[in-house]
Amino acid sequence: MKPDFKFKFGRGKTPTTVVGLTLDGSRLDGVVLKRTNGSLQQLQTFSAALTLDPLTAAPELVGREIRNHLDAAGIRERDCVLGVPLKLVLTAQTELPPLPEADATSLMQLEAEKGFHADVATLQIAHSRTPLAGDKKHVLLAGIPSTQLTALENVLAAAKLKPASFALGATALQPASRQSSNGVLALVIGETNVGLQITNGGVVALRALEGAVENTAGRLTLHPDLVARETRVTLGQLSAELRAAVKRIRIYGPRDLAQLLADDLELKLEALDLKVEMVSAYAPDEFGVTLPAGASVSAAFSLAARLLTGEKPGFEFLPPKPNFVEQFVTKYSSGRLRKSGAVAAGIAALVAGVFLFQQYQLWSLRSQWSKMQMKVAGLETIQNQIHQYRPWYSGTYNNLAVLRQLSLAFPEDGAVTAKNITIRDGRTVTCAGTARDNASLLAVEAKLSALPGVTAVHREQSRGNKPPIQFVFSFKLNNGGAE
Repeated sequence: MKPDFKFKFGRGKTPTTVVGLTLDGSRLDGVVLKRTNGSLQQLQTFSAALTLDPLTAAPELVGREIRNHLDAAGIRERDCVLGVPLKLVLTAQTELPPLPEADATSLMQLEAEKGFHADVATLQIAHSRTPLAGDKKHVLLAGIPSTQLTALENVLAAAKLKPASFALGATALQPASRQSSNGVLALVIGETNVGLQITNGGVVALRALEGAVENTAGRLTLHPDLVARETRVTLGQLSAELRAAVKRIRIYGPRDLAQLLADDLELKLEALDLKVEMVSAYAPDEFGVTLPAGASVSAAFSLAARLLTGEKPGFEFLPPKPNFVEQFVTKYSSGRLRKSGAVAAGIAALVAGVFLFQQYQLWSLRSQWSKMQMKVAGLETIQNQIHQYRPWYSGTYNNLAVLRQLSLAFPEDGAVTAKNITIRDGRTVTCAGTARDNASLLAVEAKLSALPGVTAVHREQSRGNKPPIQFVFSFKLNNGGAE
C-alpha cells in the first residue's frame, strides 16, 4: 500500500447529528451536536475514564465499555468523528519546489520513504503544504500506523459507532485554512501531554510534548519549563522565513493550567516577542453558523462542528472504504453461501463485470499514460541526475577540520605565521611560513604533535639563522581531522 496524499473525508454524505470524540490516554471526552437551519445544537456531553487501552486490549471489550458510557449519557447516535491521539502521529518535513502536481506527489512519496523510520506501506499518510517565497512550499507529512487505525475502527464498530472521520484535535481547534491562524503556535493541554502545532497557511510543525503533563489520581500537574524549552527547540528547527512568521501563542485547555502556562511563557519567551493568549470561548464566526450559548472550547466540539459544517480536516487518517468488488469477495469467501445456484450466478456475473471493467481500466490507463509519458521521462531524468551527483557533496567538512587543528597549534602573538597550506587526500598537510625564532617554531611543532589525531610531524626545510626563519613542515591527521 502506498501513502495516499489525498483527503478521504467521510463515508458518504455529511450527517446532521454527530458524536465528537477525543481520546487522550485513558480519557474519553465526547459531545453530541446537531445542525438545524444554520445553527448548531449541543444535545449531550460526557467524559469518562476508560479502564482498557483501546490500542492493546480486545476491541470487543473496549467497545462494550465505551458503549456503556454512551448509554449512561443517553447517547444513541451512531455517526461519529474521532480525535486521534497526537502521540500516535509520526512526522517528516520537506521543501517542495515549483512542480506539476503529478511530479509533486511523486517527490512527496520519495521524501516519505526517506523521512519516516517505518515502512510507508504500513502507514496512513496525510500532508499539509505551507506557501514559501519563490513559489516553494513547506510540506509536513504526518503518518499513523495502519494497525493502530484498524484497532480504533474495530473498537468503534464494537461500540456500535460509525466513524465519518479520523482527525486531530489540535488541527480542529486551530485550523490552518483560517486567515486568523497565520503565524500562530497553538498549545493544547491534554490529560497526558501538551500538543504543539504551528500554522501559517498550512501546518508547519506538529508535536506531542510528552512529560509536560502528569496525571496523578485524576489531578493534573503541568511542567511549564518543559513546554517553554520544547517550544524554543521547535522554533529553532524552522527555517528563518517560517520562524519569523510566528507572532502569537494560543493556549487551549483548563483555565488554571492555561493561565499558569501563559504566565510562564511570557517570562521565558519574552526575548522572542511573541504575544501569549488563552482561548476560553469561540469567536462568533468560528464555524460560519450560530453556536449554542455557552459552548465550551474543546477538541471534541471543534471536530464535530467542523464535520457538520462541511470543513475538511487538516489531516484525515480514516482508512479508505473497500469498494463494491472487495466487499463482495469478502462477504462470499467466508463460506456463508445459502444456495449453490446463487453462487454460480454471482460468480459468472462478477467475472463478466470484472473483465469488462478491466478492459475499460486498461483503455483508460493507456490514455492517461500517453498524456503523462513525457512528464514521467523528465522526472526520471531529474531523479537520475540526483542519484548521479549526490555523492559529490559531503557534510563532513574535512578541510575545515584540518585547518582548525592547525590553527590551534599556532601562537596568537604572530611569532609563527603560515603562508601556504597544502592538504592532500584530506589527511596529509604541508605548511610553509616564517617564524620569529627557532624556539617559537619548535613550540608550534610540539603543540601540534600533542593534538589528538596528529602524527608524523616532520620539518622538511628550514632556512635562515636570523629572523625571519623560513620553514616547511608536514604532518598527518587520522580520520581527516574529523571530530
